[in-house]
Amino acid sequence: MSDNPTSGQPPLEGVPQPAAGPSVCPRHPDREAYVRCQRCGRPACPECQRPAAVGIQCVDCVREAARSTPSAQTVFGGRATDGRPVVTYSIIAICAVVYLIQRADPVVTARFSFVPALGWTEPWRFLTAAFLHSPATIFHILLNMFALWSLGQYLEPMLGRARFAALYLISGIGGQVAVSLLAGSPTLIGLNTGHDVAWITPVVGASGAIFGLFGALLVLNRHLGRSSTAMYATIAINAAFGFIYPGIAWQAHLGGLVTGAACAAIIVAFRHQGVRQRVWLALGGVLAVLVAVAVVKYLTLPDVIRMISSKDFGLQ
Repeated sequence: MSDNPTSGQPPLEGVPQPAAGPSVCPRHPDREAYVRCQRCGRPACPECQRPAAVGIQCVDCVREAARSTPSAQTVFGGRATDGRPVVTYSIIAICAVVYLIQRADPVVTARFSFVPALGWTEPWRFLTAAFLHSPATIFHILLNMFALWSLGQYLEPMLGRARFAALYLISGIGGQVAVSLLAGSPTLIGLNTGHDVAWITPVVGASGAIFGLFGALLVLNRHLGRSSTAMYATIAINAAFGFIYPGIAWQAHLGGLVTGAACAAIIVAFRHQGVRQRVWLALGGVLAVLVAVAVVKYLTLPDVIRMISSKDFGLQ
């Protein structure tokens, strides 16, 4: 017989029972917890409580649910956001700050603009030129940023921030690659006599990247069954400026347009769940093709032309 006659039996009525001790939060053992998580049943102190659809959950369960719940996707496989074009605004802000720096120090433009002659020895210029604008006039940056703002509000929520950023950057590089391809095959005699001036002419501006957004918009709208009639007219007008007004690099416009359309076609092709993550490998392939084309172009030139550097322009 047990020494405790009440063991395993319900408490007797009328007999006072000892009060149960307060529960303790497992994440903060020094704190009492009077609420239990609706998911795991563990006590949770006020700091560890998170409101849920029904009751309260602990912070650990909320994090676990966030990891196990698939994130919402855009129609083209990107991560859905709240609709704010954060990447677009960030690029505009960067361009604006860089423009002010250009106005304050003209050497910045010379050091980071794209010059075909410097593409081999200073390859970063293929990218940095997309964030520079002509410091001689404010209309260059204003027109480009207005176009970026208009296109970004439409494309970025549709693609997702990461895909939109990749589209912009790869298109910008594609524009500079086209400039180098269409600058001809320079010679020392041509450079000295001024016949190959395109090879040493600086190019700045986000136009190549923006034309990439134009090209992407045409491809994406076609896939969605939306009309792009007005956009064709806009592209034609902007392209015409490159031939009517001197100093505008129509080559960058053409290269950006083609590159952006190619990137958009890849995004459309890899939009489905099963192959969605392969889009980054494919976009990387587009970038690799651009690099290969540029390398082949420069390797066809004599060493004395290919190895021109900033010091030959008096920048060092």
